[in-house]
Amino acid sequence: MAALAERARPRVVREHPRAGWFAVGAVCFGAFMGQLDASIVTLTFPALQREFVDPMAAVQWVSLAYLLTLVGLLAAVGRIADAAGRKLTYGHGFAVFTAASVACGLAPSLGWLIAFRVVQAVGAAMLQANSVALVVTSVPKAKMRAALGVQAAAQALGLALGPTVGGLLVTTAGWRWVFLVNVPVGIIGLIAGRYLLPRTRERTPLGRFDTAGVVLLATASTAILLALSVLSGLEFPMWSAAALALIGVAAAAGFARREATAANPVVCLKMLRSPVVALGLTGALCGYLVLFGPLTLLPQVLGAQVGLVLTSLPAGFAVAAVAADRMLPSKLGTRGRVLVGAAASVAGCAALVVTVHSGVLAGVSLFVLGLGLGVFIPANNSAIMGAIPARSSAAGGGLVNMARGLGTALGVALVTLCLHAGGAMGTVLALGALAVAGAVAGATGFAVCRAQNAELPGGVTLASESKAS
Repeated sequence: MAALAERARPRVVREHPRAGWFAVGAVCFGAFMGQLDASIVTLTFPALQREFVDPMAAVQWVSLAYLLTLVGLLAAVGRIADAAGRKLTYGHGFAVFTAASVACGLAPSLGWLIAFRVVQAVGAAMLQANSVALVVTSVPKAKMRAALGVQAAAQALGLALGPTVGGLLVTTAGWRWVFLVNVPVGIIGLIAGRYLLPRTRERTPLGRFDTAGVVLLATASTAILLALSVLSGLEFPMWSAAALALIGVAAAAGFARREATAANPVVCLKMLRSPVVALGLTGALCGYLVLFGPLTLLPQVLGAQVGLVLTSLPAGFAVAAVAADRMLPSKLGTRGRVLVGAAASVAGCAALVVTVHSGVLAGVSLFVLGLGLGVFIPANNSAIMGAIPARSSAAGGGLVNMARGLGTALGVALVTLCLHAGGAMGTVLALGALAVAGAVAGATGFAVCRAQNAELPGGVTLASESKAS
């Protein structure tokens, strides 16, 4: 069937000396659209609260349902893509995401909007589980960090435009256009993926699919975040928070046991035996928590004026992602960038605690925070992918993106919890929690550097994959 087969790129693209960078550019459409959506949606929360007359604890599930679906599917979709073809999975993901965006824009109620967001997340999982793998297998290994920086810049551009574009859309056209704006980008991405992405040359057989692992992972993450939502004001009995937390912990333990014994696990726990991978994923989770926490917090604190101030965060991220390789000394390397980025992130978080209510100074603090994360996240992701073999690159990329999805979900849930529980001190409590997460990211960054130094030269490294289609 033609729809289930990867088509070769045109010869003029395939034989071009910059064919690999064309593929990176195609991936950037998905990176841009995903982050544009992520940074815009939180700005709709006040409008959704007014239109549907629901508390923030309920409205936040417009984001959480999406993120939970991502967390549950990313690793599994990565495994499927390694077997069925990354280009094929990526293209179908664009189609699903774009169609679901139209449905979200037409949703008649909050419940339907949340349901359509789940479908949208299925498409996003097909995109994101492949994005890192498509980048690192399309360019030479020596260019891997630079290519990941370009992808991060596309993400940052989507994040940077989100607060401004989202603020304008919500206040003028209405919240529905926040979802409909994805449609033209999705159409362009479909076309670019068809003609610019290479076919998958090295595949890993899927074997028997680990359905039980997917169910346990989804149950664990959903139950734990539902417990946090109950504590944040969701209209459930308070005893249900403890029950949900117990279910989440039990499902997480069951998931770990299942993955250790399954013939074809959703998450290959052997990858986590590498300290670089395990610590790097922890740092990635904390880094994305810190990146997305302010996107939820500041619309509640600053109201209508948040757009331009909040843009400072992804703008700083974009500047660092684009210019880090040129501005920082080449001898600094990946390890040095992890440490420098983490230190700047912690400084930005600490400064934001005292400047959050001051528009200009808050913008400066967010810009510093963005600079730090723009250096830290690409370098940290490069360290992780460098410790994963090429034949499992989509599965490894799925782990990176799963950490991003879980970190983003925790950022939304943690900020919501702090605002509800902290009362008048809720903003300070939320910012303090973000600063702690930034410090944890810094600590894991330092540990990643030590782990890299300790690994044997003959250890597992990412092999460059053939660029032929």
